[in-house]
Amino acid sequence: MIDKLENIINQRPIGRHLMGLDVGTKMIGIALCEGTHHVATPHMTIQRKKFSKDIKAVEKVIREFDVGGYVVGYPINMDGSEGRKCQSVRDFAMEFERQLSPDLIVGDSPWIALWDERLSTATVENFVDEAVDMSKRRAKEKGIIDKLAAQFILQGALDYIQDHKF
Repeated sequence: MIDKLENIINQRPIGRHLMGLDVGTKMIGIALCEGTHHVATPHMTIQRKKFSKDIKAVEKVIREFDVGGYVVGYPINMDGSEGRKCQSVRDFAMEFERQLSPDLIVGDSPWIALWDERLSTATVENFVDEAVDMSKRRAKEKGIIDKLAAQFILQGALDYIQDHKF
């Protein structure tokens, strides 16, 4: 099940960890939250190689933390339209859904929520620039920007979930 969070919020896996993914062409940032879905924590960055290798690295984290669902940053344009980058993320999500090991799927298919990530990287870069004693370029090379962007994406989705509980 792949859709925007607001459309599948009621099908989210309750009591299971969620994984936030900031999918880029060179790196995948990963963040996690506990089963109560309150606080996102940056976890790691994966250097992209080949999709089959990327998914194996992600699956290792899924197994370690018993992840039950995924929030993927969805790069909507500033005017609210969906461009080529959105299609690239949708393609990633569909391939992720197809290749995810069956033993890691809760229910019929993985719960994959797309979440508006506008300004996530810019926000994180500004934070790193102001609060961390490191250049943006060095932080990007070390994967710090990507895992913090994944945290920002996941936390935004968690806040939305908390605001829309019935």
